[in-house]
Order: sequence, then C-alpha cells, then structure tokens
Amino acid sequence: TNFTQPTPSTVEREQAMRDYKLSIEYKHLKQHCPGGVYLVPSFDDLRLFHGVIFVRRGAFTNGIFKFTLQCPPKYNDVGTHPTVTFSSFVYNPHVHPDSGEVDIRVAYPEWDPSKHFLVTVLTYVKRIFYVKDYNELAEDQQRNLPNQEALQLFKTNTEGYRRRVLGCVKEAARHIFE
Repeated sequence: TNFTQPTPSTVEREQAMRDYKLSIEYKHLKQHCPGGVYLVPSFDDLRLFHGVIFVRRGAFTNGIFKFTLQCPPKYNDVGTHPTVTFSSFVYNPHVHPDSGEVDIRVAYPEWDPSKHFLVTVLTYVKRIFYVKDYNELAEDQQRNLPNQEALQLFKTNTEGYRRRVLGCVKEAARHIFE
C-alpha cells in the first residue's frame, strides 16, 4: 500500500506557531518574571497558567493573591489579549468586583504581540497593587477602570479605602491553601 502522511493545513501551522511562541514566552519568564510573582502552566491546557503574587509593601502589604492567566487560542495575534482573573476577592480599582478579572485593555488598548508578552501582563498585574495616586491616570483611563466604587473610595476616603484593602488582604490569606 502507498501511505502518505496528510500535510498540515495553513490553519494548523499557524496555530502550532502561536503555541510555540507561547512556550518560548513562558521559558523567558523563568529569568524575567517580576519579583514576587510566580506562574506555572496548567497540566491540562497549554494556554492556562496558575499564578500567585506576594505583595511586599504599600496598601496591600502581606497580600497573597492567586490568579489564573488564560491565553485565548488566537493569542499572539494582534488584538488578542490574555485574561487575568483573581480567584479571591481583590478590592482594587483595576479588578472587576464580581468576576475578579483585571482589565488588561486599560493598560494595553491595542494588544501588539511584537511589543506585549506574558511578562508585560505580569508586570502590569504587579503594578496595580502599588498604585499610590489614581489621579495620575488620565481621565479616560480612570473612567474605564472596572471597579469604580473602589476608585471613588480611594479619592474621597483614603482611610475607608485602606480598611477595605486590609479586609481583602486578610480574606485572601484565609483561602490561600484552597
């Protein structure tokens, strides 16, 4: 019999290249991950990562927050953002109060795979815990933050904001081993 291997389609080759680029990005993280941020791949899904961030100073001091980072199948295409979702409640203007999702589009409205990488996202996720003054953000960026209640409390009642943050830090600590 004359048996020939089917040739991969263009779509399959493009997906294989996206997957390869993602694995290269992950390998790069071993040396370049932001301090206090750790990320491991899922056993079941090449595009799903589990992470944890340890906050060392500022309003979220001693916070330990777990999250997932999901890269869609078309990740590494222009306009295809990854998704970062915290598994515990995080009282932060950058984090959606119901879903726990960080709005990556506030920082990177146009995702460009030649400039934006997993390390870029993790650096941004770390940075949202160290913001000292939301007034430094442009008005349109402030308007697009997913937790407007936290933003307004930060602006109008700093002590009230700090109490809410401390509450979420304590709550996250209770669930860290789940």
